[in-house]
Amino acid sequence: MLTDINPKLPMRNKTVTKEYYLNKLGFQELGSADFDGYLMVQKDNIQIHFFEFKELDPKENYGQVYIRTDDIEGLYQSLLDNGTRIHANGHLQIKPWGQKEFSLLDPDSNLLTFGQGG
Repeated sequence: MLTDINPKLPMRNKTVTKEYYLNKLGFQELGSADFDGYLMVQKDNIQIHFFEFKELDPKENYGQVYIRTDDIEGLYQSLLDNGTRIHANGHLQIKPWGQKEFSLLDPDSNLLTFGQGG
């Protein structure tokens, strides 16, 4: 039986990634151990893990995660209030498939799309 999934995304700089997810997106660092080249963050019921990839070219990074939420308007507004940059083509809207979504890029160009069913 499958019970959970924790995506692993590339990061160039652990300090930059940690600052972005904790201070811009409201995640918390997971665990007390500080693993070299690895970061785990959590918000509510989801975790995202990161592995160090110093040579990553953000222009060639296709890392993507789709995160479901039950309060997309509240989440979107809290990110705007925090000064978090929303993807230029990813502002909050209802998509043709009926999902209400928005997207942003993290410092390494991992695409985070947040969605709520219609």
